[in-house]
Amino acid sequence: MNENEVARIVVDAAYQIHVKLGPGLLESAYQAVLLHELRLRGLMVDDEVDVPIEWSGLRLDTGFRADLIVENKVILELKSVERVAPVHKKQLLTYLRLTNLRLGLLINFGEALIKDGITRVINGQLD
Repeated sequence: MNENEVARIVVDAAYQIHVKLGPGLLESAYQAVLLHELRLRGLMVDDEVDVPIEWSGLRLDTGFRADLIVENKVILELKSVERVAPVHKKQLLTYLRLTNLRLGLLINFGEALIKDGITRVINGQLD
């Protein structure tokens, strides 16, 4: 399964969750439900994954944590805010660079329509 196939499953799961729960819950609630739903769909998902910085042979555990990493291929950064700020996309791009992963999804469950709350971020560029 490649990154785009994983992303399609994630987007469908996020859509189903948003339809049933709507906006307005805490990010942690959406994270727990999405984690459970993706695992029900047979995907390997790690949550609250440490993202260290490697510098001159030194590993720095700085407290960066990716919300979810799916199939060791796609990082999910979840939000439940009225509006995503540019810094949220930059944060996800940094996680992609530090983990050498190619694709990330910034999912904001705070949007009225979930399609407006999903942004693909590719290592090396913002979509």
